[in-house]
Amino acid sequence: MGDRKRAIVVGGSKGIGLAIAKSLAERGEQIVVTSRDLERAHAAARGIGANASGLAVDLAAPQSIATAFAGLGPVDHLVIGAFEAIFNPMKDFSAAGAERLATIKLVGYAETVHALLPQFAPGASVVLIGGQAREFPYTGGVMVSAVNGAIASMVKALAMELGPLRVNAIHPGLVIDSPRWAAATEAAERVRARTPSGHPATMADCAHAACFLLDNPGVNGVNLAIDGGFGVGLA
Repeated sequence: MGDRKRAIVVGGSKGIGLAIAKSLAERGEQIVVTSRDLERAHAAARGIGANASGLAVDLAAPQSIATAFAGLGPVDHLVIGAFEAIFNPMKDFSAAGAERLATIKLVGYAETVHALLPQFAPGASVVLIGGQAREFPYTGGVMVSAVNGAIASMVKALAMELGPLRVNAIHPGLVIDSPRWAAATEAAERVRARTPSGHPATMADCAHAACFLLDNPGVNGVNLAIDGGFGVGLA
């Protein structure tokens, strides 16, 4: 591998995670993308190129995470964006669905960092992916708001405890070209109309922000909103 940096993108087989993995690969990093499904991880890696490989990691089973990452070698950059969109309104609340989301997004994220601690290279950094549902809840998204709010707190606690390892997070709003929102044109236009910049976030915006946080040694413990200023007029 020589002087080439290695990046792990957990949940990097699609969406924002895949966009970040591609951006890191384009600048010459060796990429490991993970998915719960090994074939999806391999397919994503093939799409990224020769400097990428796939790995099966299931954050819903935290006890398996350390084994999945064992022997991987030095890690310079870690991005954790695994997520499972669960519509879970209170009138039909699923405790099992809530528990699964909290396990993936909180226990799974923390255990991933813990499992990789011995492998972080000097100057390594971590970016977690939360979401602006922490600030702007929506019907059926109580647990999504809760876990993304917890990610914002986790970032500060990890940065304090694990220095000199840096830990930051991006919190996208509606990402207009993501798989989740690309077909929701009416919702996207409503968000665009309420966004001061007129530019709702794109996956490229999220990837650019993640790379900035991974690189900049003066930034630590930061929760960065990627939403074109959507919240400015609502504060």
